[in-house]
Amino acid sequence: MARGQGPTVRRRRLASELRRLREVADLTIEEVSERLECSSSKISRIETGHVGVTPRDVRDMLELYGLTGDDKEALVQLAREARNRGWWYAYGEVFTGAFVGLEADASSLRTFQALIVPGLLQTERYANSVIRAMRPDADETEVTRRVTARMERQRLLTEPSPPEYWAVIDEAVLHRCVGGPEVMAEQLARLLKLAALPHVTIQVVPFSAGAHPGMEGPFLILGFPEQADPDVVYVDNTTSGAYLELPADVRRYALMFDHLRAAALKPDDSVELIAGFAAATAARVTEG
Repeated sequence: MARGQGPTVRRRRLASELRRLREVADLTIEEVSERLECSSSKISRIETGHVGVTPRDVRDMLELYGLTGDDKEALVQLAREARNRGWWYAYGEVFTGAFVGLEADASSLRTFQALIVPGLLQTERYANSVIRAMRPDADETEVTRRVTARMERQRLLTEPSPPEYWAVIDEAVLHRCVGGPEVMAEQLARLLKLAALPHVTIQVVPFSAGAHPGMEGPFLILGFPEQADPDVVYVDNTTSGAYLELPADVRRYALMFDHLRAAALKPDDSVELIAGFAAATAARVTEG
């Protein structure tokens, strides 16, 4: 499947178009819900992409908005395609919201992490250690399920047409020995292997850079190939995540990322730094 053609992006595109057409028709959400005999919350959630919408509901809404002909049928077809289920639906208890669907459709991913290796770059054992530490109340089954889901996500970077992936990490990520020296040595080796891929760039912000914009917390900027699908910023935490789509918010995070790239070591120098940590950690494993 081409980038930007998955069900999550299609649902987002459909939601945006339905909202635009309602505004062009000069109708409020309350007026639409009254005419279609449904709740206003349903219309609102459809327009924000928080819920799926049936082709029949789309047809009814478009008739109310006065759209006819091929344009109407194209949007009804888009509603059908948006109802397809991606692989991540099998992990509904792990993935909340639309994050993984958007990630799977993105043509570019720009991320910053200050404390841990970004999820798409983690080894299985590193991920296991991180998840156990961040979810101390999780049982063995839940931990295994979450690790498996994270490994599934990583297939994104080895697809025939992968997204451009740019990760900036703080030097603290390299110093923090997650899971012990053996796990960390394996993780550092993986970072070096992935950094060699043509579509992957990894940079490290050294301690010597001092204060930097990423100190506010980790974030991910998802870019899409179609102009109709504007960029999204995802700000993560341990229990949920926030999606920022307003142009001003996206511009702010894009500027933050540009400043982080400028503060970081150049990609080649970053790889050299990671290689030094990898060699030192591997030596500790051998000695131990």
